[in-house]
Amino acid sequence: MSNWETGRLVFSSAPLLPCSPAPLLPNRILTLFPYRYRMHITRVLIVAADPLARAGLALFLEGQDGCRVVGQVGSGADWDEVLAVYQPEVILWDWGWDSHTAALPALADLAVPVLMLVPTEELLGPAWQAGAQGMLLRQAGAEQITAALVAVGHGLVVLDPAYSPAIPSPTAEAADLLSGREVEVLRLLASGQTNKAIGQVLAISPHTVKFHVSAIMAKLNAQSRTEAVMLATRNGLLPV
Repeated sequence: MSNWETGRLVFSSAPLLPCSPAPLLPNRILTLFPYRYRMHITRVLIVAADPLARAGLALFLEGQDGCRVVGQVGSGADWDEVLAVYQPEVILWDWGWDSHTAALPALADLAVPVLMLVPTEELLGPAWQAGAQGMLLRQAGAEQITAALVAVGHGLVVLDPAYSPAIPSPTAEAADLLSGREVEVLRLLASGQTNKAIGQVLAISPHTVKFHVSAIMAKLNAQSRTEAVMLATRNGLLPV
Protein backbone atom coordinates (compact mmCIF):
# COMPACT_ATOMS: atom_id res chain seq x y z
CA MET A 1 0.00 0.00 0.00
CA SER A 2 1.29 3.43 -0.89
CA ASN A 3 0.18 6.78 0.44
CA TRP A 4 0.43 10.32 -0.78
CA GLU A 5 0.02 13.04 1.80
CA THR A 6 0.01 16.82 1.83
CA GLY A 7 -0.89 18.71 4.98
CA ARG A 8 -3.79 16.87 6.60
CA LEU A 9 -4.90 15.37 3.32
CA VAL A 10 -4.18 11.68 2.89
CA PHE A 11 -5.22 9.54 -0.04
CA SER A 12 -4.39 5.86 0.05
CA SER A 13 -4.17 3.49 -2.89
CA ALA A 14 -6.11 0.86 -0.97
CA PRO A 15 -7.65 -2.11 -2.78
CA LEU A 16 -10.88 -1.51 -4.60
CA LEU A 17 -13.89 -1.68 -2.32
CA PRO A 18 -17.34 -2.30 -3.78
CA CYS A 19 -19.53 0.79 -3.83
CA SER A 20 -23.25 0.58 -3.26
CA PRO A 21 -24.86 0.89 -6.68
CA ALA A 22 -27.83 2.91 -7.74
CA PRO A 23 -31.21 1.41 -6.94
CA LEU A 24 -31.77 -1.91 -8.64
CA LEU A 25 -28.51 -1.78 -10.55
CA PRO A 26 -27.03 -5.18 -9.62
CA ASN A 27 -23.55 -5.89 -10.91
CA ARG A 28 -23.21 -2.52 -12.67
CA ILE A 29 -20.74 -1.24 -10.09
CA LEU A 30 -18.97 -4.50 -9.29
CA THR A 31 -18.46 -5.46 -12.92
CA LEU A 32 -17.07 -2.01 -13.36
CA PHE A 33 -18.66 -1.36 -16.31
CA PRO A 34 -18.84 -3.15 -19.55
CA TYR A 35 -15.86 -3.12 -21.86
CA ARG A 36 -17.39 -0.38 -23.99
CA TYR A 37 -17.14 2.00 -21.03
CA ARG A 38 -13.43 1.33 -20.65
CA MET A 39 -12.81 2.53 -24.19
CA HIS A 40 -13.92 6.03 -23.22
CA ILE A 41 -11.70 8.33 -21.14
CA THR A 42 -13.85 10.39 -18.75
CA ARG A 43 -12.91 14.08 -18.55
CA VAL A 44 -12.59 15.06 -14.87
CA LEU A 45 -12.50 18.52 -13.33
CA ILE A 46 -11.07 18.65 -9.79
CA VAL A 47 -12.64 21.14 -7.38
CA ALA A 48 -11.24 21.89 -3.93
CA ALA A 49 -10.75 24.98 -1.79
CA ASP A 50 -7.19 23.89 -0.92
CA PRO A 51 -4.75 24.11 -3.87
CA LEU A 52 -2.62 21.39 -2.30
CA ALA A 53 -5.62 19.10 -2.22
CA ARG A 54 -6.30 19.81 -5.89
CA ALA A 55 -2.71 19.06 -6.85
CA GLY A 56 -2.68 15.95 -4.68
CA LEU A 57 -5.81 14.54 -6.27
CA ALA A 58 -4.48 15.21 -9.77
CA LEU A 59 -1.25 13.41 -8.91
CA PHE A 60 -3.17 10.63 -7.21
CA LEU A 61 -5.26 9.95 -10.32
CA GLU A 62 -2.37 10.25 -12.76
CA GLY A 63 -1.96 7.04 -14.73
CA GLN A 64 -5.34 5.61 -13.71
CA ASP A 65 -7.21 4.02 -16.60
CA GLY A 66 -10.58 5.42 -17.53
CA CYS A 67 -10.26 9.10 -16.60
CA ARG A 68 -8.18 12.17 -17.38
CA VAL A 69 -7.90 15.33 -15.28
CA VAL A 70 -8.65 18.31 -17.53
CA GLY A 71 -8.46 21.06 -14.93
CA GLN A 72 -8.33 22.16 -11.31
CA VAL A 73 -10.33 25.03 -9.77
CA GLY A 74 -11.30 26.39 -6.38
CA SER A 75 -14.75 25.86 -4.91
CA GLY A 76 -15.77 29.48 -5.48
CA ALA A 77 -15.30 29.39 -9.24
CA ASP A 78 -17.51 31.02 -11.88
CA TRP A 79 -19.20 27.80 -12.97
CA ASP A 80 -20.51 28.96 -16.32
CA GLU A 81 -17.02 30.03 -17.36
CA VAL A 82 -15.25 27.01 -15.86
CA LEU A 83 -17.56 24.46 -17.48
CA ALA A 84 -17.28 26.21 -20.84
CA VAL A 85 -13.47 26.22 -20.68
CA TYR A 86 -12.80 22.69 -19.38
CA GLN A 87 -15.92 20.88 -20.64
CA PRO A 88 -15.71 18.14 -17.98
CA GLU A 89 -17.91 15.07 -17.97
CA VAL A 90 -17.59 14.63 -14.18
CA ILE A 91 -16.59 16.93 -11.33
CA LEU A 92 -14.49 15.44 -8.52
CA TRP A 93 -15.21 17.71 -5.55
CA ASP A 94 -13.14 17.49 -2.36
CA TRP A 95 -15.24 18.97 0.42
CA GLY A 96 -12.17 19.20 2.65
CA TRP A 97 -11.56 18.86 6.34
CA ASP A 98 -13.36 22.13 7.07
CA SER A 99 -16.61 20.89 5.54
CA HIS A 100 -18.72 22.32 8.36
CA THR A 101 -17.81 25.83 7.20
CA ALA A 102 -17.73 25.17 3.44
CA ALA A 103 -21.04 25.93 1.76
CA LEU A 104 -22.02 23.86 -1.25
CA PRO A 105 -23.86 25.19 -4.28
CA ALA A 106 -26.88 23.36 -5.64
CA LEU A 107 -24.83 20.64 -7.33
CA ALA A 108 -27.74 19.43 -9.44
CA ASP A 109 -27.77 22.86 -11.13
CA LEU A 110 -24.22 22.48 -12.46
CA ALA A 111 -25.40 20.30 -15.37
CA VAL A 112 -22.36 18.05 -14.77
CA PRO A 113 -22.51 15.09 -12.35
CA VAL A 114 -20.48 15.50 -9.17
CA LEU A 115 -18.54 12.88 -7.22
CA MET A 116 -18.07 14.27 -3.73
CA LEU A 117 -15.25 13.31 -1.35
CA VAL A 118 -16.16 13.94 2.29
CA PRO A 119 -14.04 13.49 5.43
CA THR A 120 -16.63 11.88 7.74
CA GLU A 121 -19.67 9.65 7.48
CA GLU A 122 -21.84 12.38 9.00
CA LEU A 123 -21.33 14.55 5.91
CA LEU A 124 -22.41 11.92 3.37
CA GLY A 125 -26.04 12.84 3.92
CA PRO A 126 -25.58 16.60 3.35
CA ALA A 127 -23.54 15.88 0.21
CA TRP A 128 -26.33 13.66 -1.13
CA GLN A 129 -28.99 16.26 -0.32
CA ALA A 130 -26.91 18.94 -2.06
CA GLY A 131 -27.24 16.97 -5.28
CA ALA A 132 -24.04 14.90 -5.56
CA GLN A 133 -24.48 11.91 -7.86
CA GLY A 134 -21.65 10.05 -6.14
CA MET A 135 -20.20 10.16 -2.64
CA LEU A 136 -17.10 8.57 -1.15
CA LEU A 137 -15.17 9.07 2.05
CA ARG A 138 -11.84 10.83 1.50
CA GLN A 139 -9.82 7.76 2.43
CA ALA A 140 -11.01 5.99 -0.71
CA GLY A 141 -8.26 4.50 -2.88
CA ALA A 142 -7.28 5.63 -6.36
CA GLU A 143 -8.94 2.65 -8.02
CA GLN A 144 -12.14 3.18 -6.08
CA ILE A 145 -12.28 6.89 -6.93
CA THR A 146 -11.54 6.19 -10.59
CA ALA A 147 -14.23 3.50 -10.73
CA ALA A 148 -16.72 5.89 -9.16
CA LEU A 149 -15.80 8.68 -11.62
CA VAL A 150 -16.39 6.39 -14.59
CA ALA A 151 -19.68 5.18 -13.09
CA VAL A 152 -20.96 8.68 -12.39
CA GLY A 153 -19.88 9.76 -15.86
CA HIS A 154 -22.13 7.07 -17.33
CA GLY A 155 -25.19 8.03 -15.33
CA LEU A 156 -24.88 5.66 -12.37
CA VAL A 157 -25.28 6.68 -8.75
CA VAL A 158 -22.40 5.74 -6.44
CA LEU A 159 -22.92 5.74 -2.70
CA ASP A 160 -20.28 4.97 -0.13
CA PRO A 161 -21.31 1.82 1.79
CA ALA A 162 -21.31 3.89 4.97
CA TYR A 163 -24.30 5.86 3.66
CA SER A 164 -26.47 3.01 2.41
CA PRO A 165 -28.57 2.70 5.59
CA ALA A 166 -29.35 6.41 5.45
CA ILE A 167 -31.54 6.28 2.35
CA PRO A 168 -34.91 7.60 3.55
CA SER A 169 -38.15 5.71 3.62
CA PRO A 170 -40.73 7.14 1.25
CA THR A 171 -42.96 9.84 2.66
CA ALA A 172 -46.72 9.44 2.27
CA GLU A 173 -46.69 12.23 -0.33
CA ALA A 174 -43.90 10.59 -2.33
CA ALA A 175 -45.45 7.15 -2.09
CA ASP A 176 -48.70 8.46 -3.58
CA LEU A 177 -46.93 10.35 -6.35
CA LEU A 178 -46.56 7.41 -8.76
CA SER A 179 -49.04 4.73 -9.73
CA GLY A 180 -48.25 1.05 -9.21
CA ARG A 181 -47.46 0.60 -12.90
CA GLU A 182 -45.21 3.66 -12.90
CA VAL A 183 -43.26 2.26 -9.96
CA GLU A 184 -42.78 -0.99 -11.88
CA VAL A 185 -41.52 0.92 -14.90
CA LEU A 186 -39.27 3.08 -12.72
CA ARG A 187 -37.64 0.04 -11.11
CA LEU A 188 -36.89 -1.49 -14.50
CA LEU A 189 -35.69 1.89 -15.72
CA ALA A 190 -33.27 2.03 -12.78
CA SER A 191 -31.87 -1.36 -13.77
CA GLY A 192 -30.85 0.06 -17.13
CA GLN A 193 -33.58 -1.56 -19.25
CA THR A 194 -34.63 -0.08 -22.58
CA ASN A 195 -38.25 0.75 -23.34
CA LYS A 196 -38.49 -2.39 -25.47
CA ALA A 197 -37.07 -4.60 -22.69
CA ILE A 198 -39.38 -3.01 -20.10
CA GLY A 199 -42.33 -3.66 -22.41
CA GLN A 200 -41.36 -7.31 -22.73
CA VAL A 201 -41.14 -7.75 -18.96
CA LEU A 202 -44.44 -6.02 -18.28
CA ALA A 203 -46.22 -7.31 -21.41
CA ILE A 204 -46.98 -3.82 -22.69
CA SER A 205 -45.94 -2.02 -25.86
CA PRO A 206 -42.80 0.19 -26.07
CA HIS A 207 -45.16 3.09 -26.84
CA THR A 208 -46.97 2.52 -23.54
CA VAL A 209 -43.63 2.31 -21.73
CA LYS A 210 -42.63 5.63 -23.28
CA PHE A 211 -45.89 7.13 -22.03
CA HIS A 212 -45.20 5.89 -18.48
CA VAL A 213 -41.60 7.17 -18.58
CA SER A 214 -42.80 10.60 -19.67
CA ALA A 215 -45.36 10.61 -16.85
CA ILE A 216 -42.70 9.60 -14.30
CA MET A 217 -40.35 12.36 -15.44
CA ALA A 218 -43.14 14.93 -15.33
CA LYS A 219 -44.27 13.93 -11.82
CA LEU A 220 -40.70 13.94 -10.48
CA ASN A 221 -39.85 17.13 -12.38
CA ALA A 222 -36.89 15.32 -13.98
CA GLN A 223 -35.20 16.31 -17.21
CA SER A 224 -33.83 12.85 -17.99
CA ARG A 225 -34.32 9.18 -17.16
CA THR A 226 -31.17 9.25 -15.00
CA GLU A 227 -32.39 12.27 -13.05
CA ALA A 228 -35.74 10.55 -12.52
CA VAL A 229 -33.98 7.59 -10.92
CA MET A 230 -31.87 9.89 -8.73
CA LEU A 231 -34.88 11.92 -7.57
CA ALA A 232 -36.84 8.74 -6.88
CA THR A 233 -33.95 7.45 -4.79
CA ARG A 234 -33.74 10.65 -2.78
CA ASN A 235 -37.46 10.44 -2.08
CA GLY A 236 -37.21 6.83 -0.93
CA LEU A 237 -39.19 5.48 -3.90
CA LEU A 238 -36.43 3.07 -4.89
CA PRO A 239 -34.46 0.77 -2.59
CA VAL A 240 -30.69 0.63 -2.62
